[in-house]
Amino acid sequence: MKVSKEKSAENRVALLDAASRLFRLHGVDGVGVNEIAKAAGLTQGALYAHFGSKEALVAEAFSHGFDDRLAYATEWAAGRAPEFEEYLGVLLSTQMRDRMDTGCPMAASCSEIARQGDAVSTSFTSAFRQQVALLEKSLDSSIDAALRQRIALAAVASQIGAVAVSRAMTKADPSLADEVLESVHGAFETLHSSVKTR
Repeated sequence: MKVSKEKSAENRVALLDAASRLFRLHGVDGVGVNEIAKAAGLTQGALYAHFGSKEALVAEAFSHGFDDRLAYATEWAAGRAPEFEEYLGVLLSTQMRDRMDTGCPMAASCSEIARQGDAVSTSFTSAFRQQVALLEKSLDSSIDAALRQRIALAAVASQIGAVAVSRAMTKADPSLADEVLESVHGAFETLHSSVKTR
């Protein structure tokens, strides 16, 4: 039976949703295509009808997950211009850390990306650049443009690392895990405050 274009598009989104969530929870190598198809309510054949390989699925699922987070951030910021410290508060929150299935896909997958192919690396790099641009816009306009870009780049890289490290320590030492997030947040708040020309 032929599937309509609308149903095919729905199936594709269901596969991307399932893959993005499962990759964040279990890692790229910890999830098979059959498990992804099943979670989406589809067959493995349906998955391969949409994606030529697991690598293609990983690249698109990563982009899909990041696009979802970016859409959430855009909705959260709608009608206002959140300050740098507000973004840090969201990006370095315990919710971002604790909700691996819906949290930052870069923090969930960062260590695995280097072992994946070019398409996955390209997808990650694109998401990273978009996150840097979002934070750069939130920095005080009195700061030199080149310095704003460097601060935003350092903040995104630090956020990804801080969330990943905090996740790794949550079971063993929850207080230290929280302190990691708070310390990175505080360090960038202090930096931002110190470089503003007011």
